[in-house]
Amino acid sequence: MSPAPAVAALDWGTTRLRAWLLDGAGKVLAERRGDDGLITAREKGFAKVLEGHLAALGAPQTLPVIICGMAGSRQGWIEAPYVTVPAPIGAILRGAARVEGSSRDIRIVPGLAQRLADAPDVMRGEETQLAGAGLPAKGRHLVCMPGTHSKWVAVGDGAVEGFGTWPTGELYSVLSAHSILKHSLGEHPAPVAADSPFFAQWCQRALGEGGDITSKLFAIRAAGLLQHLQADDAAACLSGLLIGGEIASARRRYGASEAPVALIASGALATLYGAALDLAGLAFRTVDADEAVRAGLVEAARENGMIGDAQ
Repeated sequence: MSPAPAVAALDWGTTRLRAWLLDGAGKVLAERRGDDGLITAREKGFAKVLEGHLAALGAPQTLPVIICGMAGSRQGWIEAPYVTVPAPIGAILRGAARVEGSSRDIRIVPGLAQRLADAPDVMRGEETQLAGAGLPAKGRHLVCMPGTHSKWVAVGDGAVEGFGTWPTGELYSVLSAHSILKHSLGEHPAPVAADSPFFAQWCQRALGEGGDITSKLFAIRAAGLLQHLQADDAAACLSGLLIGGEIASARRRYGASEAPVALIASGALATLYGAALDLAGLAFRTVDADEAVRAGLVEAARENGMIGDAQ
């Protein structure tokens, strides 16, 4: 007989949704993924989309639901107000906003706001990955979460001290499709391999310049014209330059950390960033992003009294 689910957990992004039925220890009992992100759910209705996925998962009518991500944004289901940093991770999770008017206990984890005059920043969803990353309760730790908008987070003694956003993935997309570099990378840029010598070479160039990459972007185009740089290799050059620039910039902002960098990532991004961190001489440990967000959602459910403590 299968164990009964304790909570439904959702990572609800702008374009995608991931839903899991979890037992009290966080074990996955059932899973669904779909394109019912914020954009679609605004048209169909958040409650309707949620209940459709829960029904497909076989969730009981009274099962509580914990959600992170863009469903809690100003354009989402309800706004889960930002928690201002510095703030303890546990206190952030306890600030989950309740969705009123439902027969279920549905709560959405708040995002984080950095309200510094010279470095304003926000995040939604990544705070839940932080909670599930297994960071030690003591000491200072640096976390890297690659993506469209990569986040670097400084955590001290279990509290988020500050964070920064590097839109590395978005820059790659914009530059490869809407700049002069599109002629170098081709209409459909090839996936970049972490063992590409071009990725390593251009990553090291960015690291050597301390993150100043703007003067080197056009060199990718010039290399195609003068040195016969091929499209696949040009994509590796751009990726290495942008990721290397991000790491150099983050290291300059946050300094060295005694503990290894916690790299919260999966798939190709985990491999690329791991290679780049190696080139930068930074020790790191990889945390699977899916596992981290699930563990964080379970912890949020516990902090809000939706499920009991793990035995």
